[in-house]
Amino acid sequence: MLFPSQAFADMYAPVNGRPSVPPGLLATVVVLQSLQGLSDEEAVGALRFDLRWKAACGLGLYDPGFDPSLLTYFRRRLAGSSEPDRIFGIVRAVVEQTGVLAGRTRRALDSAVLLDAVATQDTITQLIAAIRRVARQVPGASALVAAHCHACDYTDPGKPRIAWDDEEAKSALVSGLVTDALALLDHLAGQELDESAEHAVGLLALIAGQDVEPVDGSDGTDGRWRIARRTAPDRIISTVDVEARHIHKSQEQRDDGYKAHLAVEPETGLFTAVALRPGAGAACHEATVAPGLLAHERGPLQILADAAYAAAGLRAALTDAGHRLLIKPPALKPAVIGGFTLDDFAIDTAAGTVTCPAGHTVPLAAPGGRYQQRRATFTGLCAACPLRERCTTAQTGRVLTIRPHHHLQAAARHQAATDPAWQDDYRRWRPMVERAVAWLVARGNRRLHYRGTAANDRWLHHRAAALNLRRLVNLGLTHTNGIWTLVPITA
Repeated sequence: MLFPSQAFADMYAPVNGRPSVPPGLLATVVVLQSLQGLSDEEAVGALRFDLRWKAACGLGLYDPGFDPSLLTYFRRRLAGSSEPDRIFGIVRAVVEQTGVLAGRTRRALDSAVLLDAVATQDTITQLIAAIRRVARQVPGASALVAAHCHACDYTDPGKPRIAWDDEEAKSALVSGLVTDALALLDHLAGQELDESAEHAVGLLALIAGQDVEPVDGSDGTDGRWRIARRTAPDRIISTVDVEARHIHKSQEQRDDGYKAHLAVEPETGLFTAVALRPGAGAACHEATVAPGLLAHERGPLQILADAAYAAAGLRAALTDAGHRLLIKPPALKPAVIGGFTLDDFAIDTAAGTVTCPAGHTVPLAAPGGRYQQRRATFTGLCAACPLRERCTTAQTGRVLTIRPHHHLQAAARHQAATDPAWQDDYRRWRPMVERAVAWLVARGNRRLHYRGTAANDRWLHHRAAALNLRRLVNLGLTHTNGIWTLVPITA
Protein backbone atom coordinates (compact mmCIF):
# COMPACT_ATOMS: atom_id res chain seq x y z
CA MET A 1 0.00 0.00 0.00
CA LEU A 2 2.84 2.38 0.78
CA PHE A 3 4.84 1.78 -2.42
CA PRO A 4 2.43 0.90 -5.26
CA SER A 5 4.00 -0.12 -8.56
CA GLN A 6 2.60 2.94 -10.37
CA ALA A 7 4.75 5.16 -8.14
CA PHE A 8 7.78 3.79 -9.99
CA ALA A 9 6.28 3.34 -13.45
CA ASP A 10 8.43 6.06 -15.06
CA MET A 11 11.59 4.16 -14.09
CA TYR A 12 10.80 1.23 -16.38
CA ALA A 13 10.19 1.16 -20.14
CA PRO A 14 6.57 0.08 -20.79
CA VAL A 15 7.47 -1.75 -24.03
CA ASN A 16 9.69 -4.27 -22.23
CA GLY A 17 7.04 -5.71 -19.96
CA ARG A 18 6.81 -5.46 -16.21
CA PRO A 19 9.90 -5.64 -13.94
CA SER A 20 10.90 -9.12 -12.84
CA VAL A 21 10.62 -8.04 -9.21
CA PRO A 22 7.92 -5.49 -8.24
CA PRO A 23 9.55 -2.10 -7.58
CA GLY A 24 7.37 -1.71 -4.50
CA LEU A 25 9.06 -4.77 -3.00
CA LEU A 26 12.50 -3.36 -3.85
CA ALA A 27 11.56 -0.02 -2.28
CA THR A 28 10.40 -1.77 0.89
CA VAL A 29 13.66 -3.72 1.12
CA VAL A 30 15.68 -0.52 0.56
CA VAL A 31 13.83 1.14 3.45
CA LEU A 32 14.34 -1.82 5.78
CA GLN A 33 17.97 -2.06 4.68
CA SER A 34 18.52 1.62 5.49
CA LEU A 35 16.78 1.23 8.84
CA GLN A 36 19.03 -1.63 9.97
CA GLY A 37 22.24 -0.54 8.22
CA LEU A 38 22.70 -3.71 6.15
CA SER A 39 24.61 -4.41 2.96
CA ASP A 40 22.74 -5.68 -0.12
CA GLU A 41 23.71 -9.29 0.62
CA GLU A 42 22.70 -8.97 4.27
CA ALA A 43 19.37 -7.37 3.33
CA VAL A 44 18.46 -10.17 0.90
CA GLY A 45 19.56 -12.70 3.51
CA ALA A 46 17.19 -11.12 6.02
CA LEU A 47 14.43 -11.19 3.41
CA ARG A 48 14.95 -14.93 2.92
CA PHE A 49 15.31 -16.02 6.54
CA ASP A 50 13.73 -13.35 8.81
CA LEU A 51 9.97 -13.74 9.32
CA ARG A 52 9.66 -10.08 10.26
CA TRP A 53 11.08 -9.02 6.89
CA LYS A 54 8.81 -11.46 5.06
CA ALA A 55 5.78 -10.06 6.86
CA ALA A 56 6.79 -6.46 6.16
CA CYS A 57 7.31 -7.25 2.47
CA GLY A 58 4.20 -9.43 2.09
CA LEU A 59 6.14 -12.56 1.08
CA GLY A 60 5.30 -16.17 1.79
CA LEU A 61 7.26 -18.36 4.13
CA TYR A 62 9.12 -20.15 1.35
CA ASP A 63 9.69 -17.17 -0.95
CA PRO A 64 13.43 -17.16 -1.85
CA GLY A 65 13.65 -13.43 -2.45
CA PHE A 66 15.85 -12.17 -5.29
CA ASP A 67 19.45 -11.58 -6.25
CA PRO A 68 21.18 -8.75 -4.32
CA SER A 69 22.27 -7.08 -7.57
CA LEU A 70 18.66 -6.00 -8.17
CA LEU A 71 19.00 -3.53 -5.29
CA THR A 72 21.95 -1.93 -7.08
CA TYR A 73 19.98 -1.69 -10.32
CA PHE A 74 16.97 -0.26 -8.48
CA ARG A 75 19.01 2.46 -6.77
CA ARG A 76 20.64 3.28 -10.11
CA ARG A 77 17.23 3.68 -11.73
CA LEU A 78 16.12 5.88 -8.84
CA ALA A 79 19.21 8.07 -9.18
CA GLY A 80 18.61 8.55 -12.91
CA SER A 81 14.89 9.25 -12.61
CA SER A 82 13.13 12.60 -12.41
CA GLU A 83 12.42 12.02 -8.68
CA PRO A 84 15.45 10.34 -7.12
CA ASP A 85 14.16 11.02 -3.60
CA ARG A 86 10.65 9.72 -4.23
CA ILE A 87 10.78 7.18 -1.38
CA PHE A 88 11.34 9.99 1.11
CA GLY A 89 8.65 12.00 -0.69
CA ILE A 90 6.13 9.14 -0.41
CA VAL A 91 6.76 8.86 3.32
CA ARG A 92 6.52 12.65 3.70
CA ALA A 93 3.11 12.49 1.97
CA VAL A 94 2.04 9.89 4.55
CA VAL A 95 3.19 12.22 7.33
CA GLU A 96 1.08 15.03 5.86
CA GLN A 97 -1.96 12.77 5.44
CA THR A 98 -1.87 11.69 9.08
CA GLY A 99 -1.91 15.31 10.20
CA VAL A 100 0.71 14.59 12.84
CA LEU A 101 2.46 17.89 12.03
CA ALA A 102 -0.72 19.97 11.91
CA GLY A 103 -0.32 22.90 14.26
CA ARG A 104 3.31 22.05 14.98
CA THR A 105 5.15 25.02 13.58
CA ARG A 106 8.62 24.48 15.03
CA ARG A 107 11.53 23.25 12.97
CA ALA A 108 14.98 22.55 14.41
CA LEU A 109 17.96 22.71 12.05
CA ASP A 110 21.24 20.92 12.64
CA SER A 111 24.04 19.08 10.87
CA ALA A 112 25.85 15.84 11.66
CA VAL A 113 29.17 14.47 10.45
CA LEU A 114 28.94 11.21 8.50
CA LEU A 115 32.21 9.37 7.97
CA ASP A 116 33.24 8.37 4.46
CA ALA A 117 33.30 4.75 3.32
CA VAL A 118 36.96 4.72 2.30
CA ALA A 119 40.30 5.15 4.02
CA THR A 120 41.86 8.60 4.00
CA GLN A 121 45.02 8.58 1.90
CA ASP A 122 48.20 10.53 2.54
CA THR A 123 49.94 12.57 -0.15
CA ILE A 124 52.26 9.76 -1.30
CA THR A 125 49.46 7.21 -1.56
CA GLN A 126 47.25 9.63 -3.50
CA LEU A 127 50.00 10.48 -6.00
CA ILE A 128 50.71 6.82 -6.70
CA ALA A 129 47.00 5.97 -6.98
CA ALA A 130 46.35 8.92 -9.33
CA ILE A 131 49.21 7.92 -11.64
CA ARG A 132 47.98 4.31 -11.68
CA ARG A 133 44.45 5.48 -12.55
CA VAL A 134 45.77 7.51 -15.49
CA ALA A 135 47.70 4.45 -16.67
CA ARG A 136 44.51 2.35 -16.55
CA GLN A 137 41.97 4.78 -18.00
CA VAL A 138 43.88 6.88 -20.56
CA PRO A 139 44.68 5.14 -23.86
CA GLY A 140 48.45 4.83 -24.30
CA ALA A 141 49.23 6.21 -20.85
CA SER A 142 50.57 2.92 -19.50
CA ALA A 143 53.42 3.09 -22.03
CA LEU A 144 54.12 6.70 -21.01
CA VAL A 145 54.26 5.68 -17.35
CA ALA A 146 56.68 2.86 -18.13
CA ALA A 147 58.90 5.16 -20.19
CA HIS A 148 58.93 8.37 -18.13
CA CYS A 149 57.87 7.56 -14.55
CA HIS A 150 60.55 5.92 -12.42
CA ALA A 151 59.99 7.05 -8.81
CA CYS A 152 58.57 3.62 -7.97
CA ASP A 153 57.18 0.48 -9.58
CA TYR A 154 53.64 1.56 -10.50
CA THR A 155 52.71 -2.01 -11.46
CA ASP A 156 53.35 -3.19 -7.90
CA PRO A 157 50.09 -2.86 -5.90
CA GLY A 158 51.98 -2.46 -2.62
CA LYS A 159 53.65 0.57 -1.11
CA PRO A 160 57.07 1.66 -2.43
CA ARG A 161 59.94 -0.26 -0.89
CA ILE A 162 61.82 2.46 1.01
CA ALA A 163 62.93 3.05 4.58
CA TRP A 164 59.82 4.90 5.78
CA ASP A 165 61.57 6.13 8.93
CA ASP A 166 64.24 7.82 6.78
CA GLU A 167 63.19 11.41 6.08
CA GLU A 168 65.64 11.76 3.20
CA ALA A 169 64.24 8.67 1.51
CA LYS A 170 60.69 9.95 1.91
CA SER A 171 61.68 13.37 0.54
CA ALA A 172 63.33 11.75 -2.46
CA LEU A 173 60.20 9.67 -3.07
CA VAL A 174 57.94 12.75 -2.91
CA SER A 175 60.18 14.63 -5.34
CA GLY A 176 60.22 11.65 -7.70
CA LEU A 177 56.44 11.17 -7.58
CA VAL A 178 55.71 14.84 -8.28
CA THR A 179 58.25 14.87 -11.12
CA ASP A 180 56.62 11.75 -12.59
CA ALA A 181 53.16 13.29 -12.32
CA LEU A 182 54.22 16.53 -14.00
CA ALA A 183 56.02 14.64 -16.77
CA LEU A 184 52.95 12.48 -17.39
CA LEU A 185 50.66 15.52 -17.49
CA ASP A 186 53.03 17.25 -19.90
CA HIS A 187 52.96 14.30 -22.32
CA LEU A 188 49.15 14.10 -22.16
CA ALA A 189 48.56 17.81 -22.67
CA GLY A 190 46.38 18.58 -25.68
CA GLN A 191 45.15 15.03 -26.28
CA GLU A 192 41.47 14.35 -26.99
CA LEU A 193 40.15 12.28 -24.07
CA ASP A 194 36.83 10.73 -23.17
CA GLU A 195 35.06 11.63 -19.94
CA SER A 196 36.62 9.00 -17.69
CA ALA A 197 40.14 9.63 -19.03
CA GLU A 198 39.72 13.38 -18.69
CA HIS A 199 38.56 12.91 -15.10
CA ALA A 200 41.62 10.77 -14.30
CA VAL A 201 44.01 13.35 -15.77
CA GLY A 202 42.27 16.21 -13.95
CA LEU A 203 42.43 14.31 -10.67
CA LEU A 204 46.16 13.73 -11.13
CA ALA A 205 46.68 17.46 -11.75
CA LEU A 206 44.80 18.30 -8.54
CA ILE A 207 46.65 15.75 -6.44
CA ALA A 208 50.03 16.85 -7.81
CA GLY A 209 49.40 20.46 -6.84
CA GLN A 210 47.40 20.46 -3.62
CA ASP A 211 49.85 19.08 -1.06
CA VAL A 212 53.36 19.81 -2.35
CA GLU A 213 55.62 22.81 -2.84
CA PRO A 214 59.17 23.37 -4.08
CA VAL A 215 61.86 23.05 -1.44
CA ASP A 216 63.40 26.24 -0.11
CA GLY A 217 65.35 28.09 -2.77
CA SER A 218 63.85 26.06 -5.62
CA ASP A 219 61.17 26.78 -8.19
CA GLY A 220 60.47 23.09 -8.80
CA THR A 221 62.26 22.90 -12.15
CA ASP A 222 65.14 21.00 -10.55
CA GLY A 223 62.77 18.27 -9.41
CA ARG A 224 63.03 19.00 -5.67
CA TRP A 225 59.63 18.96 -3.95
CA ARG A 226 58.34 18.46 -0.43
CA ILE A 227 55.01 18.03 1.29
CA ALA A 228 53.66 21.52 1.96
CA ARG A 229 53.41 22.73 5.55
CA ARG A 230 49.77 23.70 5.11
CA THR A 231 46.39 22.25 4.25
CA ALA A 232 45.00 23.20 0.87
CA PRO A 233 41.45 24.61 0.83
CA ASP A 234 38.88 22.03 -0.29
CA ARG A 235 41.59 19.35 -0.19
CA ILE A 236 40.89 15.99 -1.83
CA ILE A 237 41.56 13.32 0.80
CA SER A 238 41.17 10.17 -1.30
CA THR A 239 41.39 9.19 -4.95
CA VAL A 240 38.74 6.53 -4.27
CA ASP A 241 36.10 9.00 -3.05
CA VAL A 242 37.12 12.36 -4.49
CA GLU A 243 34.13 14.21 -2.99
CA ALA A 244 34.88 13.38 0.65
CA ARG A 245 36.53 16.18 2.60
CA HIS A 246 38.15 17.06 5.91
CA ILE A 247 35.44 18.31 8.30
CA HIS A 248 36.06 20.63 11.23
CA LYS A 249 32.72 20.54 13.06
CA SER A 250 34.52 22.26 15.94
CA GLN A 251 38.08 22.92 16.99
CA GLU A 252 38.11 19.60 18.84
CA GLN A 253 36.13 17.44 16.38
CA ARG A 254 37.91 16.72 13.09
CA ASP A 255 36.71 13.95 10.79
CA ASP A 256 36.70 12.95 7.13
CA GLY A 257 33.52 12.51 5.14
CA TYR A 258 30.32 14.45 4.56
CA LYS A 259 27.78 16.55 6.43
CA ALA A 260 24.15 15.53 6.83
CA HIS A 261 21.92 18.62 7.06
CA LEU A 262 18.63 18.02 8.87
CA ALA A 263 15.33 19.76 9.49
CA VAL A 264 13.37 18.12 12.31
CA GLU A 265 10.03 18.73 14.00
CA PRO A 266 11.32 18.65 17.59
CA GLU A 267 8.18 17.40 19.36
CA THR A 268 7.65 14.28 17.24
CA GLY A 269 11.25 13.81 16.04
CA LEU A 270 10.14 13.50 12.40
CA PHE A 271 12.55 14.55 9.66
CA THR A 272 10.87 17.13 7.44
CA ALA A 273 13.86 17.54 5.09
CA VAL A 274 17.42 16.24 4.76
CA ALA A 275 20.40 16.92 2.51
CA LEU A 276 23.93 15.58 2.31
CA ARG A 277 26.86 17.72 1.18
CA PRO A 278 30.66 17.49 1.22
CA GLY A 279 32.02 18.76 4.50
CA ALA A 280 34.01 21.74 3.21
CA GLY A 281 33.40 24.84 1.12
CA ALA A 282 30.98 27.76 1.27
CA ALA A 283 28.32 25.88 -0.73
CA CYS A 284 28.21 23.23 1.99
CA HIS A 285 27.92 25.61 4.96
CA GLU A 286 24.88 25.24 7.20
CA ALA A 287 23.63 28.74 6.40
CA THR A 288 23.81 27.99 2.66
CA VAL A 289 21.93 24.68 2.84
CA ALA A 290 19.26 25.82 5.34
CA PRO A 291 16.92 27.62 2.87
CA GLY A 292 16.59 24.42 0.82
CA LEU A 293 15.57 22.47 3.94
CA LEU A 294 12.69 24.90 4.48
CA ALA A 295 11.67 25.41 0.84
CA HIS A 296 8.67 23.04 0.96
CA GLU A 297 7.24 24.49 4.19
CA ARG A 298 4.00 26.46 4.15
CA GLY A 299 3.42 29.34 6.53
CA PRO A 300 5.64 31.00 9.12
CA LEU A 301 7.63 28.79 11.47
CA GLN A 302 9.65 29.00 14.63
CA ILE A 303 13.19 28.13 13.53
CA LEU A 304 15.57 26.74 16.14
CA ALA A 305 19.28 26.41 15.34
CA ASP A 306 22.71 26.80 16.85
CA ALA A 307 25.32 29.42 16.03
CA ALA A 308 26.36 27.68 12.80
CA TYR A 309 23.16 29.10 11.26
CA ALA A 310 23.66 32.64 12.57
CA ALA A 311 24.92 34.15 9.28
CA ALA A 312 23.45 37.58 8.70
CA GLY A 313 22.22 36.80 5.20
CA LEU A 314 20.29 33.73 6.36
CA ARG A 315 18.83 35.62 9.31
CA ALA A 316 17.63 38.39 6.99
CA ALA A 317 16.11 35.94 4.49
CA LEU A 318 14.24 33.98 7.16
CA THR A 319 13.05 37.15 8.85
CA ASP A 320 11.74 38.50 5.55
CA ALA A 321 9.88 35.20 5.05
CA GLY A 322 8.01 35.79 8.30
CA HIS A 323 9.66 33.13 10.45
CA ARG A 324 10.33 33.61 14.15
CA LEU A 325 13.99 32.88 14.76
CA LEU A 326 15.54 31.20 17.74
CA ILE A 327 19.02 30.99 16.23
CA LYS A 328 21.75 31.24 18.82
CA PRO A 329 23.99 34.21 18.00
CA PRO A 330 27.74 33.62 18.26
CA ALA A 331 29.51 35.36 21.11
CA LEU A 332 31.39 38.53 20.19
CA LYS A 333 35.13 38.48 20.67
CA PRO A 334 36.59 41.66 22.20
CA ALA A 335 39.78 43.12 20.76
CA VAL A 336 41.17 43.05 24.32
CA ILE A 337 40.43 40.22 26.72
CA GLY A 338 37.66 41.41 29.00
CA GLY A 339 37.32 44.65 27.04
CA PHE A 340 34.64 46.28 24.91
CA THR A 341 32.82 44.41 22.16
CA LEU A 342 30.88 45.69 19.17
CA ASP A 343 27.70 45.96 21.23
CA ASP A 344 29.34 48.48 23.58
CA PHE A 345 29.45 50.98 20.70
CA ALA A 346 26.41 53.08 19.71
CA ILE A 347 26.05 52.25 16.03
CA ASP A 348 23.51 54.17 13.94
CA THR A 349 23.63 52.75 10.42
CA ALA A 350 20.83 55.07 9.26
CA ALA A 351 22.65 58.23 10.36
CA GLY A 352 26.02 56.76 9.45
CA THR A 353 27.71 57.34 12.81
CA VAL A 354 29.41 55.30 15.54
CA THR A 355 29.98 56.46 19.12
CA CYS A 356 32.53 54.66 21.29
CA PRO A 357 32.17 53.99 25.05
CA ALA A 358 34.29 57.10 25.73
CA GLY A 359 31.84 59.32 23.80
CA HIS A 360 33.85 59.87 20.61
CA THR A 361 31.67 59.91 17.47
CA VAL A 362 33.02 59.16 14.00
CA PRO A 363 31.31 58.69 10.62
CA LEU A 364 30.66 55.35 9.01
CA ALA A 365 32.28 54.94 5.60
CA ALA A 366 30.17 54.01 2.60
CA PRO A 367 29.71 50.26 1.92
CA GLY A 368 32.51 48.76 -0.10
CA GLY A 369 34.42 45.63 -0.89
CA ARG A 370 33.16 42.17 -1.73
CA TYR A 371 30.93 41.97 1.34
CA GLN A 372 29.72 45.59 1.34
CA GLN A 373 31.15 46.28 4.76
CA ARG A 374 31.31 49.71 6.41
CA ARG A 375 34.19 50.92 8.57
CA ALA A 376 34.38 53.35 11.45
CA THR A 377 37.92 54.58 12.16
CA PHE A 378 38.88 56.20 15.47
CA THR A 379 42.39 57.20 14.31
CA GLY A 380 43.84 59.92 16.55
CA LEU A 381 41.14 59.60 19.20
CA CYS A 382 42.44 56.58 21.08
CA ALA A 383 45.95 57.76 22.04
CA ALA A 384 44.86 59.84 25.04
CA CYS A 385 41.62 58.00 25.77
CA PRO A 386 41.38 56.73 29.38
CA LEU A 387 39.51 53.61 28.14
CA ARG A 388 42.14 52.65 25.59
CA GLU A 389 43.44 49.63 27.53
CA ARG A 390 39.93 48.14 27.54
CA CYS A 391 39.31 48.88 23.88
CA THR A 392 42.27 48.29 21.55
CA THR A 393 45.95 47.48 21.22
CA ALA A 394 46.30 49.07 17.78
CA GLN A 395 48.75 52.00 17.73
CA THR A 396 46.64 54.02 15.30
CA GLY A 397 43.36 53.44 17.15
CA ARG A 398 40.29 51.24 17.01
CA VAL A 399 38.71 50.36 13.68
CA LEU A 400 35.21 48.86 13.65
CA THR A 401 33.90 46.80 10.74
CA ILE A 402 30.12 46.92 10.36
CA ARG A 403 28.67 44.17 8.19
CA PRO A 404 25.33 44.20 6.34
CA HIS A 405 22.26 43.44 8.50
CA HIS A 406 24.11 44.62 11.59
CA HIS A 407 20.85 45.72 13.23
CA LEU A 408 19.40 42.20 12.90
CA GLN A 409 22.44 40.59 14.47
CA ALA A 410 22.59 43.13 17.30
CA ALA A 411 18.88 42.68 18.03
CA ALA A 412 19.30 38.91 18.05
CA ARG A 413 22.17 39.10 20.54
CA HIS A 414 20.13 41.40 22.78
CA GLN A 415 17.06 39.16 22.63
CA ALA A 416 19.02 35.99 23.33
CA ALA A 417 20.62 37.62 26.38
CA THR A 418 17.58 39.35 27.89
CA ASP A 419 14.32 37.71 26.71
CA PRO A 420 13.23 34.93 29.14
CA ALA A 421 10.67 33.57 26.63
CA TRP A 422 13.38 33.23 23.95
CA GLN A 423 15.67 31.46 26.39
CA ASP A 424 12.94 29.10 27.64
CA ASP A 425 11.87 28.06 24.13
CA TYR A 426 15.44 27.55 22.99
CA ARG A 427 16.38 25.43 25.99
CA ARG A 428 13.19 23.36 25.70
CA TRP A 429 13.03 22.65 21.97
CA ARG A 430 16.51 23.07 20.45
CA PRO A 431 18.13 20.06 22.23
CA MET A 432 15.40 17.77 20.86
CA VAL A 433 17.13 17.69 17.48
CA GLU A 434 20.01 15.82 19.10
CA ARG A 435 17.62 12.91 19.66
CA ALA A 436 16.95 12.76 15.91
CA VAL A 437 20.69 12.92 15.18
CA ALA A 438 21.25 10.02 17.58
CA TRP A 439 18.60 7.97 15.74
CA LEU A 440 20.23 8.81 12.41
CA VAL A 441 23.71 7.56 13.33
CA ALA A 442 22.67 4.61 15.52
CA ARG A 443 23.60 0.99 14.68
CA GLY A 444 26.85 2.00 13.00
CA ASN A 445 25.17 4.35 10.51
CA ARG A 446 27.58 7.22 11.09
CA ARG A 447 29.84 5.36 8.65
CA LEU A 448 28.53 5.75 5.11
CA HIS A 449 28.16 2.81 2.73
CA TYR A 450 28.72 4.49 -0.64
CA ARG A 451 31.11 6.79 -2.46
CA GLY A 452 30.23 10.24 -3.72
CA THR A 453 27.73 12.90 -2.72
CA ALA A 454 24.83 11.73 -4.90
CA ALA A 455 24.82 8.09 -3.75
CA ASN A 456 25.19 9.02 -0.08
CA ASP A 457 22.50 11.69 -0.37
CA ARG A 458 20.09 9.00 -1.66
CA TRP A 459 21.05 6.82 1.30
CA LEU A 460 20.41 9.68 3.72
CA HIS A 461 16.93 10.23 2.28
CA HIS A 462 16.18 6.51 2.55
CA ARG A 463 17.47 6.42 6.11
CA ALA A 464 15.32 9.41 7.08
CA ALA A 465 12.29 7.83 5.40
CA ALA A 466 12.83 4.61 7.35
CA LEU A 467 13.19 6.47 10.65
CA ASN A 468 10.05 8.49 9.92
CA LEU A 469 8.12 5.29 9.19
CA ARG A 470 9.32 3.71 12.41
CA ARG A 471 8.31 6.80 14.33
CA LEU A 472 4.86 6.83 12.70
CA VAL A 473 4.37 3.15 13.54
CA ASN A 474 5.24 3.88 17.15
CA LEU A 475 2.65 6.69 17.10
CA GLY A 476 -0.03 4.28 15.81
CA LEU A 477 0.11 4.43 12.00
CA THR A 478 -2.94 2.75 10.44
CA HIS A 479 -4.24 2.45 6.87
CA THR A 480 -8.05 2.57 6.78
CA ASN A 481 -10.26 3.01 3.71
CA GLY A 482 -7.33 4.21 1.65
CA ILE A 483 -6.28 6.85 4.20
CA TRP A 484 -3.25 6.92 6.49
CA THR A 485 -4.18 7.89 10.05
CA LEU A 486 -2.72 7.72 13.54
CA VAL A 487 -4.62 5.64 16.10
CA PRO A 488 -3.14 6.06 19.59
CA ILE A 489 -1.79 2.77 20.91
CA THR A 490 -3.35 1.85 24.25
CA ALA A 491 -1.92 -0.51 26.82
